[in-house]
Amino acid sequence: MSRRLLPGLASLCAAALLAPGGLLRCAPATPPKSSPPSAPVSVLLGGEDPGGFARAVAPRDFRFPDDHGPHPEFRHEWWYFTANLHASGGRRFGYQLTFFRFALSPAPPDRESRWGTNQAYMAHFAVTDAEGRRFRHFERTGRGALGLAGATAQPFRVWLDDWSAEGGKASTLPIRLRARDGKVSVDLLLDTARPIVLQGDRGFSRKGVSPGNASYYYSMTRLTTRGTVRVEEGSFPVEGNSWLDREWGTSSLERGQAGWDWFALQLSDGRDLMFYRLRREDGGTDPFSAGTLVLPGGSVRFLSPDDVRIETLESWKSPESGARYPSRWRLLVPSERLELEVVPRVADQELRTTVRYWEGTVGVRGTSRGGPVEGDGYVELTGYGETGGR
Repeated sequence: MSRRLLPGLASLCAAALLAPGGLLRCAPATPPKSSPPSAPVSVLLGGEDPGGFARAVAPRDFRFPDDHGPHPEFRHEWWYFTANLHASGGRRFGYQLTFFRFALSPAPPDRESRWGTNQAYMAHFAVTDAEGRRFRHFERTGRGALGLAGATAQPFRVWLDDWSAEGGKASTLPIRLRARDGKVSVDLLLDTARPIVLQGDRGFSRKGVSPGNASYYYSMTRLTTRGTVRVEEGSFPVEGNSWLDREWGTSSLERGQAGWDWFALQLSDGRDLMFYRLRREDGGTDPFSAGTLVLPGGSVRFLSPDDVRIETLESWKSPESGARYPSRWRLLVPSERLELEVVPRVADQELRTTVRYWEGTVGVRGTSRGGPVEGDGYVELTGYGETGGR
């Protein structure tokens, strides 16, 4: 979604990756505590015309499985997996595995070297152990050359080193996710019977008034998931539901937009709720904020800023970065008589990567049309602690 800060994040490493003699990786798996953010997200995702790239300017026809693969004519895109998982004995885990493609130029370099490419990839991998109150996160970058990183549609595969999301030989689903860093790993199988959700106007998601400040965006909101999570204490068989966001474009945030708060909630009544609140520098909600409510049968209701109210109930200050984030919310959809309290399962789920942001697992409880409802979810918060961020 517009939540996705990381095409800009990738550009910071891409210059080093793709320059002559460039590194195969930049940014350590867990940056030093003193590492500042490289640039505000509002600058990284500014909407100025970069020239030469395709831009999202109108609805298009989506074609699957082709659109599960890369769109190199656009400047950036991502494959974004998150989930809440349950192990035996009630232990809870969350994971995030995200792959980002970023192009430095509209066309590949005119040179014969096998190292030559205009594509850089970045990936983030994180595991939250709710009971252990621990959050681990890692970052990798790589060239889109020599098989080091890349993406294909048929068969579906996106990878960076040995981190990967890979479909079956005959179809995209099921998708196998694998990532490991030290003693922390996931090996998961994802499948679904719920239809793909085209966000915005038939998959065309506008982020601002300027033409081209938009993306093409779809989601798979409830992927049944099973497999293994490993942390330092050992391996845990798990099951639950994953969420996949897919988005590609060339420019996003406009002047005056500071960041976003993104909610992806899977409710016990079978509904899935996504809403992203684009925040303006004055702290207000941008009119291009939007979301969807997905019913159990797959039908979709689109949500405007007038349909959703979000109240911040608590905040949390990072002891490492000093950024202050919202940390508990009341989320209301009055027309659905839906009132939810959203609470992080671990306060510190801040990724101190090349660009700093908070993303983590949350619990949900509340009422729907007067009856009780609960659920699981993920929240992403960007632009906090930066100039103009609120």
